[in-house]
Amino acid sequence: MTGPTQRPLLFLDVDGPLIPFGPPPEHHPDGHPIYGTSGALRDTGSNPLLTRINPAHGPRLSALPCDLVWATTWMDDANACVAPILGLPRLPVVDWPEPSDLDEQDGRNGLHGKTRALVGWAAGRSFAWVDDEITDVDRAWVSGHHQGQALLHRVDPRQGLGDADYAVLTEWLHGLRGSAVVT
Repeated sequence: MTGPTQRPLLFLDVDGPLIPFGPPPEHHPDGHPIYGTSGALRDTGSNPLLTRINPAHGPRLSALPCDLVWATTWMDDANACVAPILGLPRLPVVDWPEPSDLDEQDGRNGLHGKTRALVGWAAGRSFAWVDDEITDVDRAWVSGHHQGQALLHRVDPRQGLGDADYAVLTEWLHGLRGSAVVT
């Protein structure tokens, strides 16, 4: 169970929330915004998608009253490639189960492959999960299997994290004393 001094967790996906897949053409007819070519962004190497990461996310994420955790298939590459762009320190990384260890029934029922692992990693601690693939199936499963409070927040992968997403996270993190599970 969560102790009184433990901060909530923020499980953070990379593809979609931090690396948007692209806005609708009417918003950016010349393509997705590309951020600077100096510092960490100059060292994006073979992955040009890293230039889509807005470095301003780093200070905004750091300012949230929670402990950040990578919840991405990038695994520790998020620390090597993404964290420097954001100015973040090394973060803990959720290790995903091998595909052969996943419950086949979950996939057929629409449960995301990350859901069980995140609830297990949280071990009753309150958490928010920011991802572009969260569904109502995941919300229902977390509600029935997690003892702490949880916010499963779906980010529009075409836009990535935006002001409205940060507002939801901030409001939820500051109001954690409410109901058992917030979706």
